Amino acid sequence: MTRGFLTFVFALFLGLNVLIAQHTIIPHPVNVETVEGSVTVESEIGLVLDQENELISTMLDNFSSELKPLGIEMSSGGGAESTAATLLRITLKEEDSVKLGKEGYELHLAKGVINLEAIEPAGVFNGLQTFRQLLPQTRVADEEGNKEPIVLEGMRIVDYPRFGWRGLMLDVSRHFFTVEEVKDYIDQMSKYKFNVFHWHLTDDEGWRVEIKAFPRLTEVGAWRVERHGRFGSQRPYPKKNEKATYGGFYTQEEVKDVIAYAAERNVTIIPEIDVPGHSMALLAAYPELSTRKELKFVNPGSKFANWFDDGTFEMTIENTLDPSNPAVYAFLDMIFGEIAGLFPSDYIHMGGDECYHGYWERDEKVQAFMKENGIKDSHELQSYFVKRVEKIISDKGKKMIGWDEILEGGLADGAAVMSWRGMQGGIEAARSQHEVVMTPKEFVYLDYTQGDYSVENKIYDDLSLEKAYSFDPMPNPNLFVDIDPELILGGQGNLWTEVIPSLQYAYYMTYPRAFAISESLWSPLAAKDFKNFLSRTEVHFDRFDQSGRSIAKTIYEPEVIIKMEGKKMMCTIKTSFEDIEVKYTIDNTYPVGTGKKYTETFEVPPGDLKLRAQSYRDGEPIGRMLIIDRKDLEARVK
Repeated sequence: MTRGFLTFVFALFLGLNVLIAQHTIIPHPVNVETVEGSVTVESEIGLVLDQENELISTMLDNFSSELKPLGIEMSSGGGAESTAATLLRITLKEEDSVKLGKEGYELHLAKGVINLEAIEPAGVFNGLQTFRQLLPQTRVADEEGNKEPIVLEGMRIVDYPRFGWRGLMLDVSRHFFTVEEVKDYIDQMSKYKFNVFHWHLTDDEGWRVEIKAFPRLTEVGAWRVERHGRFGSQRPYPKKNEKATYGGFYTQEEVKDVIAYAAERNVTIIPEIDVPGHSMALLAAYPELSTRKELKFVNPGSKFANWFDDGTFEMTIENTLDPSNPAVYAFLDMIFGEIAGLFPSDYIHMGGDECYHGYWERDEKVQAFMKENGIKDSHELQSYFVKRVEKIISDKGKKMIGWDEILEGGLADGAAVMSWRGMQGGIEAARSQHEVVMTPKEFVYLDYTQGDYSVENKIYDDLSLEKAYSFDPMPNPNLFVDIDPELILGGQGNLWTEVIPSLQYAYYMTYPRAFAISESLWSPLAAKDFKNFLSRTEVHFDRFDQSGRSIAKTIYEPEVIIKMEGKKMMCTIKTSFEDIEVKYTIDNTYPVGTGKKYTETFEVPPGDLKLRAQSYRDGEPIGRMLIIDRKDLEARVK
């Protein structure tokens, strides 16, 4: 795609009268070809359905509501040919001659007709999302108030996903998101063909789902004292008699409402109840389920663990369930019974991650239980717990999935693994004939820093857009010939919310990296091309801007790389776009726009100074100015 086309699209948003539909679709379809003819969309699209289908009708109602702001009405002739100038004809095919599967579709635009064919309603939904991306996000009227026609080039698209599990996880424990905010997050992800919403409902910082058998889980566990700023030592523990005012939870009726909303958008919700660790909110309500049975509080984001350089950690407050207590399993049986009754998904996520064993190892009753049952160490004890939970979940007619720590000590039969500490856990599980969802932190953790530390929050690791785009959930078949590819269900991005207090910021952290993950999970591997992806992403920046949702544009900003050559500190500056230039100063002067144009690696001279650098396109600044002092430059030396 050329810069000329992007300029043309941007001009459209300012009022040009036609849109020539080039391919700016995310994720990249399997096949797109231009055909003769065109489709002109004015004020009406006539709908023609080959058969009645309640779910498709609901999807079309939702789609129609999205077109109304564009001044487009959808009309139905009750199955007969419409009199509208432009037709949308939807057909459910009985034969799958091109291997569309459940979610694939064919979209053909020519001679005033939009033909959408699929095998199942999920494919219809995905085809509608592609068609929506061919239309502008907004449609500006002329001076007389008339909306000009939208002209779409003729094209034929054949499209279907590479993987069946294409997920995003939202952590609603660390920060609470309302029902409407959760719906909005689901709505946006569905537009990019994500089909799994992993709902992280419980953790140390809050229990977010109503369990009728245990009301204290939400009466106590859903609320914590108000604290501000970064999670950690600067957030003090609750004071004596301090009222817990921050939080919230979802009633079971609200959960059902969100599930129905997601289903209309081809999204399945996977609930997570995180045990046996990450259970401080649960134990605040029911402390008798821990080993020490001490009164707990819902963690307000205070530090209660020490992490060591080798990746191990020590909890200073107990946040784990007692695996030797029969009451724990009776308790979980009732919880998972209600969860299984609420959520129609095949899977229930039981967490299983970052479980500290120290309190188990120091408890006499737990040690006696281990000896009695021939359990040799705490890893086998966690495996014992996981297998008990797997039996509880499977007895409810569901499959259990958990983070890759559930492999430790032996994996329960029938359990699926979500591999987050890299891909090795998933590879190990697949070798043992278990289903796997790949979610390695180095590629898909959306809370990681995505730009320069001088303008972005510094988290404990980084994830650039290019790194996210390089994600491939399938282990290399040349290296792992013993793995059945059918066991790799797909992958997902994870958004942990310790530093994400609002929906707008959740969008900022999720996108555009979620575009990259979506393309990694949907599109053919051979179709992936980062430069082409960047050009399409720029169009979607504008789409999000037009919708009032701010997302990260750190990809425009320069990347500063510092290396030592002998005693000289050398600075290299990179950009992701060939048509972007960088101007900089290294002598504490302004404005950067009149500074030097970066052309090659340069020496950072000695002295108390700051590097100022900013990207420019066509002579105009784009992205934020980076201001990096000398101490920070020294800390970046590679």
